Parts: sequence; C-alpha cells; structure tokens
Amino acid sequence: MKYIILILTIAAFSSIIIGFVADLEYAQKLIGFGVVGLFLIVFPLFSYYRWKEKNVQDYMLTKENLDKMRERENNK
Repeated sequence: MKYIILILTIAAFSSIIIGFVADLEYAQKLIGFGVVGLFLIVFPLFSYYRWKEKNVQDYMLTKENLDKMRERENNK
C-alpha cells in the first residue's frame, strides 16, 4: 500500500509539473488530472493507510480526554 501511494503521488506531481513546463495543447488537462488525482485518490488512500489501526476515540475531545489533559498539566 505504501508503494502504491508513493507511485500515485509521483505520477500526480509529474503530471502537474509536465503540465506547467511542456507546451502542449492538453497541458491544462494534465494539471487538472494531477490535482484531482492528489485530492481524490492519493489523499484518501494515505489517510486510510495511516489511520487503519488507530482508535479515533483517543484523538477526540471527550470529557475523559479533557480530564486527562488537565491532570497531566497539573502534575507538571
């Protein structure tokens, strides 16, 4: 999964760079496909890959987590 994300990221950035540098009639389409690829394919895959085995409740501001943060701050 890590290598697929890396390859897709390189492909998207390459498409954007080629769209800006090359003097082609479809250069704007290359830029557009690169941006769409980054935001609709690469970013969701990366987010899923990084969060797949984590508990979301640990990162939410619930009453219990706020109390834990206050306790840690008072102990310093």
